[in-house]
Amino acid sequence: MKLFFTLLLMVVGSAVFAQNALDGNWKGSRETPNGVFELEYTFKVEGNVLQGALKTQFGETKLENGKVDGKKFSFSISFNDFTIENTGELINENEIVIKNERGEMKLTRVKP
Repeated sequence: MKLFFTLLLMVVGSAVFAQNALDGNWKGSRETPNGVFELEYTFKVEGNVLQGALKTQFGETKLENGKVDGKKFSFSISFNDFTIENTGELINENEIVIKNERGEMKLTRVKP
């Protein structure tokens, strides 16, 4: 009986502490009329809530209204009085595609 409870505790514990595939740092770039614009996202998933930030050469902005549904996710980014709604999908463990009104962008995982 002790063995059963020990195994049960290990299984439940590993499920609680399992990391979501989106968690981590991701980099991408976008072509603009002024050249290439580098972006770095940090994602952290808790349940079905996506948290994190976007970092550019102009500073860092927190993600808002982040949601995760399987491999698909969404969030918004606000600066000044402007908000951009984003949707995304995890393609594989090292690639994400994010879409918004400005187009589509591929991100790759930043390995520690």
